[in-house]
Amino acid sequence: MKLSLSLGLAGRSAVAALVWLAAATPVSAAAPARIVSVGGALTEIVYALGGEARLVGVDSTSLTPDAAKALPQVGYMRTLSAEGVLSLRPDLLLASAHAGPPAVLAQLHAAGVRIETVAEDYSAAGIAAKIDTIAGLLERPERGRELAGQVQADFARLAQWRAQHSEQPKALFLMAVAHGAPLASGRGTAADAVLALAGARNAAAELQGNKPISTEAMIAAAPEVILLTDVAANAIGGLDAFYRQPGIAQTPAGRNRNIRVVDTLALLGFGLHSGQAILDLAMQLHGEPAVAADAGANR
Repeated sequence: MKLSLSLGLAGRSAVAALVWLAAATPVSAAAPARIVSVGGALTEIVYALGGEARLVGVDSTSLTPDAAKALPQVGYMRTLSAEGVLSLRPDLLLASAHAGPPAVLAQLHAAGVRIETVAEDYSAAGIAAKIDTIAGLLERPERGRELAGQVQADFARLAQWRAQHSEQPKALFLMAVAHGAPLASGRGTAADAVLALAGARNAAAELQGNKPISTEAMIAAAPEVILLTDVAANAIGGLDAFYRQPGIAQTPAGRNRNIRVVDTLALLGFGLHSGQAILDLAMQLHGEPAVAADAGANR
């Protein structure tokens, strides 16, 4: 497979040296011993399956459990570097479908690193498929079935709650607000799936994907509630700073100060805790107090 030519001479030399190191690492297709996990939900599942001793590195979205933060980092999932991954000498790269760039994945493949890409399907079935894939890799099928059952139970409770609430508040999900026009989540995004599962209407349904939204369009969308990721809230300096952004005060959500900061990984990662997190969000959107998770107590 052809390697990318975007690296400088020093970079190519470094990769070549690391390729040799990777090739020297014993590889077992059945039982990987040195895993780099790219994707917060995937890393969380590895821990829940008891496979943490095999982790030698994670990406920057791997924030839970806390122990994952102490592992060597390979950067953000969409901007991986071959050098960073190969330096950890993995025999398996466990990667979200969002991982990249493709040229780097091609370099890793050419270096002999086994890559298992896990699909992102924004549903309970999608999470169960992630668990099943990783449980198979770790040879922990029984624990995998147990975790998948817990996830299915969370989503069953969510569906039961949703069936009892026909009102659909209009919500706008903003992924970022710090630079230029806010980035709103339209159709085909994890946020769009979250809103539907929580029994809400997406105020940015006219958009496809995550797209900038103008002040005028945001006012015209008239969201009753605005959801802001914790990452975006921190980047802008908190909720008070967000309320001062252009157009916010002209929306029903802004006038009523109905802005919610949400846990990015728990809601959008579609991992072990997403069912409970979406149920909590649904209850808040419908004016009910959220309840503490119970199904996740033993995970």
